[in-house]
Amino acid sequence: MKLRNVTLNQMRIFHSLGRNLSFTRAAEELFLSQSAVSIQVKRLGESVGMPLVEQVGKRIFLTEAGKELFEACRDVLDRLRVLGEDMTGLEEGIRGPLNIAVITTAKYFMPHLLGVFLREHPAVEPRLTVTNQTRIFERLEGNMDDLVIMGTLPENLDLEAAYFLDNPLVVVAPPDHPLVGVKNIPLERLVQERFLSREPGSGTRMARTRLFAEQGLAIRTYMELGSSEAIKQAVMAGLGISVLSLHNLRLELRTGLIAVLDVEHFPLHRQWYAVHLKGKKLSATTRMFLDFLLKDGARLCEEIQPYLTALSPPAKKPGQRKRDIR
Repeated sequence: MKLRNVTLNQMRIFHSLGRNLSFTRAAEELFLSQSAVSIQVKRLGESVGMPLVEQVGKRIFLTEAGKELFEACRDVLDRLRVLGEDMTGLEEGIRGPLNIAVITTAKYFMPHLLGVFLREHPAVEPRLTVTNQTRIFERLEGNMDDLVIMGTLPENLDLEAAYFLDNPLVVVAPPDHPLVGVKNIPLERLVQERFLSREPGSGTRMARTRLFAEQGLAIRTYMELGSSEAIKQAVMAGLGISVLSLHNLRLELRTGLIAVLDVEHFPLHRQWYAVHLKGKKLSATTRMFLDFLLKDGARLCEEIQPYLTALSPPAKKPGQRKRDIR
């Protein structure tokens, strides 16, 4: 095996091929001809001494050796990227790319936090990806972002997760609903209501379902909607009640368009985490943003505290708490 003959260019090409599993897409991504990609992958396989890809029908797959080499290429290229960003930061201060992926419901607060951070560090170049839970898990596993913001942590990955923000879930209804103003509404009473829900797999839906199941209760979904925004509109239209994050309701609560019901066992206190794969080398810019989240997460909590204290004692404030997952 002659790994010392492997070039950085070959590693970049094979890394692109491993991500795309297509010679055509890898060539397009790297602005190369398909034959150039094929030649470099063939030479790389000769250096390793084992086949790196296999073709089944019209599809290609990485062999076991190819998978090992792909992980090594990803690690080397990621470390070189971080080194370049850190060197630039040493020369010019905090700057360069910052790739953040967030679960859909985090879109109500993450642009605000990102905006505050960018006012302090205007040379940072942000990219914010908002997507659903299935896709966010895929991006996390593929190490596609600097940080991932999520509330439900996958159990099949080695992760480092920093808790930076409480995520209280509350029961919401239109302001003229007969239960508005009623104290300590029992869960049994809610079973009679028309419930509006997110799709199966939603973290909010799973938390609500788990609570009712623990009490021996089940809720029949009256209407299923694909986003928290759609649910808010349906609640305001009087189509039913739902469970939503209090962070998603600041505007509607201030304007009186939605009411929060005082229900036993609510609010449900969940958390938001800033997550990355364990062992990932964070750039100076990413580390600075993570520190910012840990400090300013509590400030976001304070903005919703008047609504929260009306329902329950204050939740424990987030801080610099990290946990290894798995």
